[in-house]
Amino acid sequence: MEIEFKNLLSEQEYLSLFTHYASTKQPVWQANDYFDTPDFELRQKGAALRIREKKQGLVLTLKQPQAKGLLETHVTLTSAEAEDLFKYGLIHSKEMNAQLKTFELQGSLEHLGRLETERVEVELSEGLLVLDKSHYLGHTDYELEFEVTDFEQGQKDFQHILMEHDIMQRQTKNKIVRFMERKALS
Repeated sequence: MEIEFKNLLSEQEYLSLFTHYASTKQPVWQANDYFDTPDFELRQKGAALRIREKKQGLVLTLKQPQAKGLLETHVTLTSAEAEDLFKYGLIHSKEMNAQLKTFELQGSLEHLGRLETERVEVELSEGLLVLDKSHYLGHTDYELEFEVTDFEQGQKDFQHILMEHDIMQRQTKNKIVRFMERKALS
């Protein structure tokens, strides 16, 4: 289970938080390639499927909404397995196929596009503070994520961070939702 709080940032807010928390850290590059059926069956059920590429390798992740947070299923992929998903919509993992089967998808999986992120993670006593600068479909956005193990305490700590840095709390959609909304406009 993943419990995280998110807030979109202006470029200035991002730079201020970066200077305060992460000025000695080097951002890590990662890319997310998103998949869904032609009719966006996963999206309609609040789920998301992606391949995340980092320097360490490829991980296929299915995110499913839960009452408090997201259930994530992760599977490491080889380059050949990733290529099969990109080209043919095929997934070789029995575990991932079992999770996807619960959605009763009618269409085949297709690659929707790529979102690239420069990420900095800072471990605080209250939780993991993450600063993301993301590029997708000709757009750049900035985001603060705060990952915790306790929802109620994490929410308080997150709001304290925002107040401390004079950042307005904004309703923030997941990256895949922002990606999909921008894709619908293009």
